[in-house]
Amino acid sequence: MSKRDYYEVLGVQKNASEAEIKKAFKRLAMKHHPDRNQDNQEEAEVKFKEAKEAYDILSDSQKRAAYDQFGHAGVDQSAGMGGAGAGGGSFSDIFGDVFGDIFGGGGGGQGGHGGQRVYRGADLRYNLELDLEEAVRGTSVNIRVPTYVSCDECDGSGAKKGTKPTTCTTCGGQGQVRMQQGFFSLQQTCPRCHGNGKMISDPCGKCHGQGRVQKNKTLSVKVPAGVDNGDRIRLSGEGEAGENGGPAGDLYVQISVREHKIFERDGSDLYCEVPIAVTAASLGGELDVPTLNGRVKLKIPAETQTGKMFRLRGKGVKTVRGSSTGDLMCRVVIETPVNLTKRQKELLEEFDQSLKEDNKSHSPKATSWLSGVKKFFEDMKS
Repeated sequence: MSKRDYYEVLGVQKNASEAEIKKAFKRLAMKHHPDRNQDNQEEAEVKFKEAKEAYDILSDSQKRAAYDQFGHAGVDQSAGMGGAGAGGGSFSDIFGDVFGDIFGGGGGGQGGHGGQRVYRGADLRYNLELDLEEAVRGTSVNIRVPTYVSCDECDGSGAKKGTKPTTCTTCGGQGQVRMQQGFFSLQQTCPRCHGNGKMISDPCGKCHGQGRVQKNKTLSVKVPAGVDNGDRIRLSGEGEAGENGGPAGDLYVQISVREHKIFERDGSDLYCEVPIAVTAASLGGELDVPTLNGRVKLKIPAETQTGKMFRLRGKGVKTVRGSSTGDLMCRVVIETPVNLTKRQKELLEEFDQSLKEDNKSHSPKATSWLSGVKKFFEDMKS
């Protein structure tokens, strides 16, 4: 029998946030609890396991990305209803583990040092600022990241060298305690050992029983050509160290591109303004225009108006996932001359007078605009 779409199972949209996915699963888990389905416990268990499978995939960013791209074939089948992930224990065990996580039990599993509950390390984020040229061409950057790493003195156990943690007497080493609330029997993180399952009577002097120490580490980040604002580079296992021997989190390098003096970027295209003199706009000519790969000639036709956009094909950017290079869009801005001499002003006055004496229309936009203004006032009077 084919599996249902995971988003459909949880009743969420494909762009749902992590919080929305967790909330939807919590609602379904409550709904299909055996205490609320005394007459049909088998069906409730099937529905719960189906929801648990969907939650396991969609709550994991990597598995979710693979599922979004390839469907059920793209995710680890061992996480499904027929694998060990859902069928390896009793329904009550699964339910207790799930609600232990949702209500603060953490994201770990059993294992680690001496049966302690292990926790995956937190993911980290590093904001990396680049110049436009670096983002377009790609570069390698060394970054210093403050993070937690496993304590080498106690090998991450938190106990003083030569000693071992002891089993928590409150939870019996389970890391969780069960409590009854009406119809529900829920598990919570043990208040004494905080979910570790172990107690440390003689803590390590270096990490003070935490099993981790803070350290600055230097990493080399290879930035691919074509990255843009908001792009992320994932460095697997370079986040914070896990607790009690748990796996390390990931480091996400967030790209931020500095504002450029000449160019603005929009996807694979670049934009820039090109100031030109009145004479060049009127008579036409050629201009040297900068690109990221050097100067090119831009031909300006006679009678060019301000705001005219010229396209230089292939002078833009090739994005990370793109196969073709974008264009450079040059917007012409006609500059009014300043700091004129007396003679230059006289020549402009003579030029203006010659235009007025000519019967031809030399300013079509101005003529059209004045006609529109005149009609506007006439309509107001009528």
